[in-house]
Amino acid sequence: MAEPAFRTIHQIVRAAKLRLDRTYWDYLVGGTETETTLRRNRLAIDSTALVPSVLNDVSNVDPSGSLLGAPLTIPCLLAPIGSLQVFEAGGGATAARAAAEYGVMSIASSVCTPDVEEIAAASDAPKIYQLYVRGDEKWVDDIIERVVASGYKGFCLTVDTAVVSRRERDIAKAVIPTSQATPGDFSYQAKLNWSDVERIKSKFDIPVILKGINTPADTARALDLGVEVIYVSNHGGRQLDQGRGALDVLPEIVQAVDGRAEIVVDGGFYRGTDIVKAMALGANAVGLGRLEAWAMAAGGQPVLVQCLRILESEIRSAMALCGVRSFAEIDSRFVTHASPVYEPSVTSAFPLLDLDGDVY
Repeated sequence: MAEPAFRTIHQIVRAAKLRLDRTYWDYLVGGTETETTLRRNRLAIDSTALVPSVLNDVSNVDPSGSLLGAPLTIPCLLAPIGSLQVFEAGGGATAARAAAEYGVMSIASSVCTPDVEEIAAASDAPKIYQLYVRGDEKWVDDIIERVVASGYKGFCLTVDTAVVSRRERDIAKAVIPTSQATPGDFSYQAKLNWSDVERIKSKFDIPVILKGINTPADTARALDLGVEVIYVSNHGGRQLDQGRGALDVLPEIVQAVDGRAEIVVDGGFYRGTDIVKAMALGANAVGLGRLEAWAMAAGGQPVLVQCLRILESEIRSAMALCGVRSFAEIDSRFVTHASPVYEPSVTSAFPLLDLDGDVY
C-alpha cells in the first residue's frame, strides 16, 4: 500500500503518534524532570518575530546552505538520535539514505544501529558520526580510525551528557535509557574533558564537532583547540533541566565564534520560519531531531524525504515574504523580540495538530 501523501508537517506528526506505542512516543517527545528546558526551546523560537523587507525581487529564492564544504539543499542536518531503529527498523542507515536522496547531511548516533561501516555504506552523501564515549583512549581511537576509514565528513563528540538525566516519563514506566542499554562503561563519558578533545585534534585528520556547547567560555576553549564546528544544543531539553532555550543562546555563541568556526544549532526547530530565524541569528545549519524521528515513525525514508520537502517549501515561502533571495542576504535585522502566542510545548509549533481527532 502506498504511503499517504502528507501535505503538512502536523499530519506527519499525527501519523507518528498513531503508529507509536505510549513508551516510544514518550521517549521521543519527553525531556528531563520538569521539561522546562524542552519548553524553553520553543519559547525562545516563538518569542522571536520575523521582520520583513518588501519590494524586493524574490522571484528566484535559493534556500540552500553548506557545512564543512558540503552543499545542503536546505541548511539542515538530520541530528543524531539514539535508538533511531525503534522508529524505523533501518535506523541510521535509513536516515543516511533519506539525507542523500533529499540533499542534506545526516549525523549517525553511536547508540543507534547499524554500525559505523554499514551506515557509511548506506549512501555516498557526506555524513558525520557522533560518539558517546564508552571506553578508554584506545577504544575511542579505534572508533575514530573506523570513522575516518569509512569516509565520514566529520566526527562529533556529544559533550552535554556527563551523566544520564532523569527523564521521568521513562523512569515512571521503568524504561532503561538508551545510554545505559548499550554496551560499554558510561563512566567514561563522565571523564570526558578538554584534554581528550586536544588529543583527538592532534592525532586525527578529520573535522571535529562539539555538540552541546552553551557558553561563550566553552566556545572559546573549543576554538583554541581548533574545533571546526560549534554545535549549540541542550539535547532537546533531555539533559539539564531549567536551562535556556537554544535560540536564546545562539547569538552569544555567534559573537564568541566571530567567524572562526561553523555553527549548528538544534532544539525545537520544526518549521520553515524556525530555520529562517536561526539563520538570521548566525547559524550555518540547523539540526532536526524530533522532526526526523516523527517522519521516520510515520513512514520511513519516503516520509522523511517528504517532510524535508515540505520544510523546504515553508523556508522558501518565509524567505520570499521576508524579502530575501538567499541566506547570504539575511541577518539579525530580520528578527526582533515579540510575545509568544501559544503556550510552549514539544508540539506547540503545530497549533492545528489534533493527536486524537480530525486532521486538518
